[in-house]
Amino acid sequence: MTIREPKNIPIQDSNEKVLEEKFLILHNDDVHTFDYVIDALIEVCDHDFEQATQCTFLVHYKGKCDVRKGSQEELKPMKDALIERELNATID
Repeated sequence: MTIREPKNIPIQDSNEKVLEEKFLILHNDDVHTFDYVIDALIEVCDHDFEQATQCTFLVHYKGKCDVRKGSQEELKPMKDALIERELNATID
């Protein structure tokens, strides 16, 4: 019978802050044009044109799309900027 060494399991330092990754979700609406949403994603989320276009189509056909990943602190200003543009956005 062999005794196995315990695996190295990283222990989290109690002083280390854990950042939980969140998603900025854009929801579909029947009001805004594709061009309007694409422009908003480019300006607010720093998407390139192709990425913004793909997200816009996903929002239209699937009802929602995660347009950005990050911490709550990073995503909140983006969510607020999308809402200011009268788009439906949440952080999940």
